[in-house]
Amino acid sequence: MAVPPDPSVLAGLASTRPGAAGAAFLRTGVHARRLLLLRTLLVRVRRHREEVAPAALRSFEAGWLLFERAERARPDVVRAALDYPTTGTWLATALTEPPGAGFDRHLAHLELLAVTAALRAGLSVDLVVDAPGGVIPLPGLGRVEAGGAGPVRIDARARSVRIGGGHGTGSRAVLRRHSRGAGRTLTGSGPGWHGLCALPGGVIRLEDLDPYRLPPGMGMPARAAADRADTDHAGWAGSWTAARGLLRATDRARAFEVGRSVDAVVPLVPLGTRSIGATLSAAPGAILMTPAAGAPDMAETLVHELHHSKLATLHELVPLYRPHPPDRTAPTYRVGWRRDLRPVAGVLQGAYAHLALADLWHRARATRAAGVPGQWRTQSARQFDHIHDQVVEALAILLESDELTNEGREFARQMRKHLASLSSGRRALE
Repeated sequence: MAVPPDPSVLAGLASTRPGAAGAAFLRTGVHARRLLLLRTLLVRVRRHREEVAPAALRSFEAGWLLFERAERARPDVVRAALDYPTTGTWLATALTEPPGAGFDRHLAHLELLAVTAALRAGLSVDLVVDAPGGVIPLPGLGRVEAGGAGPVRIDARARSVRIGGGHGTGSRAVLRRHSRGAGRTLTGSGPGWHGLCALPGGVIRLEDLDPYRLPPGMGMPARAAADRADTDHAGWAGSWTAARGLLRATDRARAFEVGRSVDAVVPLVPLGTRSIGATLSAAPGAILMTPAAGAPDMAETLVHELHHSKLATLHELVPLYRPHPPDRTAPTYRVGWRRDLRPVAGVLQGAYAHLALADLWHRARATRAAGVPGQWRTQSARQFDHIHDQVVEALAILLESDELTNEGREFARQMRKHLASLSSGRRALE
């Protein structure tokens, strides 16, 4: 997928510290993978077109042509649509679905993704799409509830987009295209329109609408994405503002990294009182989480889950460990933060995410910034001491394992080096 990065870039990523070169390497890799997966889907459709329903095939081909039009006009908008987190989940789901009605339904999503890109690119569009279940999702924008299954017309002119009946009557939703012209400048109104809410202070979406925001049956026990009707938007906005302010006061570089690397926060249905965070390897840029129990909880969850996502993306580009032979039982190891035994991939993921938290807590306990409460400084000092030795033990497991690649071994060495730099100031702060 990619040439290994310059050693200094790999070392920067291993330290968990934000860096422009590492972020650019990961962003380029995500886009390259999306293009590869999209091409793979096209090849599959072409090779097995006789197994695809005619209507689904027409929709897919129309979507592909519309994507080409949009890319000629605004390649940056098309790239944003392809790199949006839920596009990755859709591609992964479609490519693993066997031929049949399910696969045909996934194929139809390409046309809606292409429509979204075309609308953002400012193109004129006049087409009729199917609305299974009466819902038309527009990834990264929102969705239209068309009032029932059947064909729905999308009519986009210079400044407005009307979405309604298949014959152009009874339009239920209107989108306005603003003169600024860049992506994310569409606003909607009218019955049936539900737009995504942006979290305060940026363009990160609170993603509670996209059908591909969470695959069914994820996690043990299974997690569920919260529906729009069950999402407390004001509560999320308040928690986000507080967490963002806490990160900025503690570590401005890390706050900037969260704002630049996270595209969407996906609310999960709570299970009990404990806050839960998660990521999907197919959807880098999305943080899935239950409502936070305060600003420190959300800030820590964002940092922790972002680093799971960064490491998953890096491993796809530069393998850090080798796949285990299927005819042999993979070794498992005990780590301090889990009760169950973990394979080497889990040890590396956990060590990396906890190293990022250790770095955050190290800075939190040392700062005297006005925006950092004394209680969190004290708590951060305890958490740093608690996790420090656990990460040391996990890194020892990794460096003694023969499952890491050469790049993975060097990555673990650089992680250990950064942890040692945090440890060097440990005594001075006691």
